[in-house]
Amino acid sequence: MQMNSILPDVIKVADEASQRVLHIYQSDFKIDYKDDSSPITAADIASHEIIERGLRRISRDIPVLSEEGADIPWEERRHWRRFWLVDPIDGTKEFTQRTGEFTVNIALIEDGEPVLGVVTVPALKEAYWGIKGEGAHRRDRSGRVQQIRVLEPRQAVRVVASKNHLNDETRSFIEGLGDHEFLQAGSSLKFCRIAEGRADIYPRLGLTSEWDTAAAHAVLVAAGGKVEALDGTPLRYGKENLQNPHFIAKGEWSQ
Repeated sequence: MQMNSILPDVIKVADEASQRVLHIYQSDFKIDYKDDSSPITAADIASHEIIERGLRRISRDIPVLSEEGADIPWEERRHWRRFWLVDPIDGTKEFTQRTGEFTVNIALIEDGEPVLGVVTVPALKEAYWGIKGEGAHRRDRSGRVQQIRVLEPRQAVRVVASKNHLNDETRSFIEGLGDHEFLQAGSSLKFCRIAEGRADIYPRLGLTSEWDTAAAHAVLVAAGGKVEALDGTPLRYGKENLQNPHFIAKGEWSQ
């Protein structure tokens, strides 16, 4: 598969989902709750349906795993060498709190590795995408597209995290970095801030699922960064247990 040839179509699918999400975001939407007490809205469902339909048009032979369609048995998933991994809205709490920092996420996984990712930020009218080994790009609210890349940190390391997830373990990790600057960002946007050189490191010492990270992980890797578990191994996808281990996202400056 030539990923460059399908990337424009994947971006179009993400944009279509984003437009629908933004329409609902600007309305008086209702908030429901899943069995695990996490919030869900009509925007999550609409985005899921648009993305799943669009990806099946692009590649009928590649299965789709989405947060809103994750009840696919392991006995089936274990044979997938390549699959789409989707989070229709990452940051539903940011969506319901109307902070604007929620994202639409589409990743292509090959042999456990995210090789293509598209992340859109509907409320901010931004988008990010990347292909492993071929670079990453950002589209701003005016429609201008430019290549992005991680940067070497300045004297103070710029740590990006969400205030909603600042547990004691994360605070201890950040304090251990020494002189640092703290930046707030929600959802998978934290990865993108590193990819575009606006932040240096994102420690996540709490629960996440594979769909939360895959698309932005691909963007960050394409921009010259990396995402590793605490033992230094790359974050992998397509496991039986869809939860991620604790991880650190950063630029290549840190070994």
